[in-house]
Amino acid sequence: MNSSQLFGITTIAYLLSSVFYIGLLVFRQRRAGQIGLALAVLGIVLQTAGLGLRWHESYKLGIGHAPLTNMYESLLFFAWCAAIFYVLLEIKFKLPVIGAFAMPFPFIALAYAAVDKDISKEISPLVPALQSNWLIAHVITCFIGYGAFAVAAGVGIMYLLKQFAQNRQLPAATLTGSLPELRVLDDLIHKTIIFGFMWLSAGIITGAVWANEAWGTYWSWDPKETWSIITWFVYALSLHARFTRGWSGTRIAWLAVLGFISVFFTYFGVNFLLAGLHSYGSN
Repeated sequence: MNSSQLFGITTIAYLLSSVFYIGLLVFRQRRAGQIGLALAVLGIVLQTAGLGLRWHESYKLGIGHAPLTNMYESLLFFAWCAAIFYVLLEIKFKLPVIGAFAMPFPFIALAYAAVDKDISKEISPLVPALQSNWLIAHVITCFIGYGAFAVAAGVGIMYLLKQFAQNRQLPAATLTGSLPELRVLDDLIHKTIIFGFMWLSAGIITGAVWANEAWGTYWSWDPKETWSIITWFVYALSLHARFTRGWSGTRIAWLAVLGFISVFFTYFGVNFLLAGLHSYGSN
């Protein structure tokens, strides 16, 4: 079995996990949540094996490098980070219904990576700029942050739906009746953003060191760098507003969603719409 086959099975595991978590949301069957968690863990194990195998395959081709160097591999790694972060969050806070809003992210990432024919799935030699240990540090730190921000956006959507239902005084039998209390969701959004913000900050720092090593400058206002700092400021604003202005609830939920939209554009929009030093990562 090769790495591509393992990633295909992982995609199915994440899809089924999402389905069972949605089943928990709709039918409020605890068993569905347990199966969803088991499938998520199975997917993580399979994907870990797949990433390791792809790394081994690169060495067999004589161009050994970590599977973190192009759009296909970054999608794989994003899905892996998001799934792991969610599972750890569920284990800690015992709120499996969040899986209905979190696990679709890794599934969509893997499914998109598999079906988009414009994304190269080949293992290729590294261009000189990527031949650095700082690459691994930069990608890992950034994508741990991205995974956390994806979950924060999912929880933000949960908060907005729950609040909408309460404001409209919808019956408790609606889907939102399965969601945690608003104060619990608000606290989770805040903690998740803090976690992601720390890793994104580390990613920007390691990226600057890598840029200096590759191009002789720590910062060049490349489109990817510019949008990374915009994303950083969106999350910095949400944390600053909470600490100094006491912002919570709806405002923070919207900022969590807005922040992930910024992450999405930094990740995809810049690669496909704006030319720059990071354009090599778009294939």
